Amino acid sequence: MRLSIILPVHNERENLRPLLEELSGVLSAYPDSEVIAVDDGSTDGSHEVLEQLSANFRFIRVISLATNYGQTAAIAAGMDAASGEVLLPMDADLQNDPADIPTFMQKIGEGYDIVSGWRRDRHDAWLRSFLSRLANKMIRVASGQSIHDYGCTMKAYRKSVVEHLGLYGDMHRFLAAYAAVNGANVSEIVVHHRPRTRGLSKYGFGRVWRVLLDLFLLTFFLRSFTRPMQFFGAIGLSSIVLGMLTIVGAVIWREIGGPTLIETPLPVLSALFVIVGIQCALMGLLAEMLMRTYFQSSQRKPYLIRVPSPQK
Repeated sequence: MRLSIILPVHNERENLRPLLEELSGVLSAYPDSEVIAVDDGSTDGSHEVLEQLSANFRFIRVISLATNYGQTAAIAAGMDAASGEVLLPMDADLQNDPADIPTFMQKIGEGYDIVSGWRRDRHDAWLRSFLSRLANKMIRVASGQSIHDYGCTMKAYRKSVVEHLGLYGDMHRFLAAYAAVNGANVSEIVVHHRPRTRGLSKYGFGRVWRVLLDLFLLTFFLRSFTRPMQFFGAIGLSSIVLGMLTIVGAVIWREIGGPTLIETPLPVLSALFVIVGIQCALMGLLAEMLMRTYFQSSQRKPYLIRVPSPQK
C-alpha cells in the first residue's frame, strides 16, 4: 500500500532536517511512499528550508498555504494532495517518533481502517498533560469511542474511509470518532512521545475553551446531524415543561400562604423557559430544513455502504 505522510509545519525550521533524516531511514522500507509537508504560514523561514530539503529528499512534496489557517486546515490540505492509500499525519516538532510508522502500517495491513496513536508516557508539562487527559475523557464520553488519546496527531487512516469527511475548525482530533461512528474499524497503539528540544510549542491553554465548544459540536454531529429536530426539540420541550412546572410551583406557593405572583420572579422565569423552549423548537425546524437542503443539493446520502452489492 502506498503511504502518504502529512506534516503540518508552522515555525519548525530547526526540526525539519533531523525529522526528514529520520523519515528517510524509515521510508526506505516503503519505496513508493511520499511526505507532504504543508507550510501553514510559517514566519521563521520554514518554507525556504523545506524547499532546500526537497532537493535532497526526493520523497518530499511541499505545499505552502497563504497564511496560518491552523493545524486542521494544514492536515486537510495534505490529505487532499495525497496520492497514497494510507494517510499518516504527524507533528513536525520531533515529538512523534518516525520509528512507530511500521507498527501503524502493520495494523493497517491487519485490516483496520484507522490506527490511533496513544502517547501513554507523555513528555509535556504536568498541567498540559492533566488537561489533555481530562479532555480525552470528556471526548470519550461524548463520542462513545474508547480511544485514549484523541489529541495525538500521529494516526493512520485508509484514505477511502476518511476522504468523504470534511475537516473544518479544529476537528482533526475527532476524525477517528467520526469515522468510527460511520462503521470504520479502529485500533490503537502505544507510540513513543519525545520531549521537544527545539522551537516553541504551539499548544497553549487557550485551546481549552475551544475543545469545550468542539465537544458540543461533536455531540451534535455524531448523534443528531441527520435528525436535528430531535436534538433541539428535546431541549425545547424540556424548557417548556420546566416553565410550566415553575408557574405551577408559584401558584401552589401562593395558595399555601406564600407571596403573590407579582412579588416573586417565578412568573418571569417561567415565561423565559417557555420562550427559550419555543425558540429551540423553531431552531430545530430550521435545522431540519437546512439538513434536508444540504443532502439534496450535495447529492449526498445519510449513510455509507461498506461493501456494494454486485451487479447482476
